[in-house]
Amino acid sequence: MALKIRLSRGGAKKRPFYKIVVAEALSPRDGKFIERLGSYNPMVAKDHAERLVLDIERAKYWLSKGAQPTLRVAKMLSSDGLVKAPVIRHQPIKSAPGKKRQEREAEAVEKSAATAEAPAAEAPAEEAVAEEAPAAEVPAEEAAAEEAPAAEVPAEEAVANETKAEEEKKE
Repeated sequence: MALKIRLSRGGAKKRPFYKIVVAEALSPRDGKFIERLGSYNPMVAKDHAERLVLDIERAKYWLSKGAQPTLRVAKMLSSDGLVKAPVIRHQPIKSAPGKKRQEREAEAVEKSAATAEAPAAEAPAEEAVAEEAPAAEVPAEEAAAEEAPAAEVPAEEAVANETKAEEEKKE
């Protein structure tokens, strides 16, 4: 006999109220159950004491006997530390966007980031060049970064180094 700890729905239309019950896995949702462990009322505020009422000792007993909680009940039991918190996805895998759509979205994000960085990078860079003009020396870190091959320098630093080199040529 496989046992489940699950929700059994009650209440009126559009006013749900759930009992947390231990039942056989093959019995209907609102049908025969072995024991009632508590209740769950989603209509009250999240911090309200009557939202989740649970007999923790009996839940521990049934878990020790091999009863498996459903996904939602496992989430409720994890708040009391009885079971490990399950992973509940906000967007199911089946309804996730396809590979091509994800690639198009990634390209759009890269383009928007590049266009946003270009104007912003030019204005502060000009001020930095004006401040560096009195100082004839270039710090050792910048000199090493300019001499390093492009493969070893991260992409962001490579772009910054190129813009600095172009501004120095303009002067």
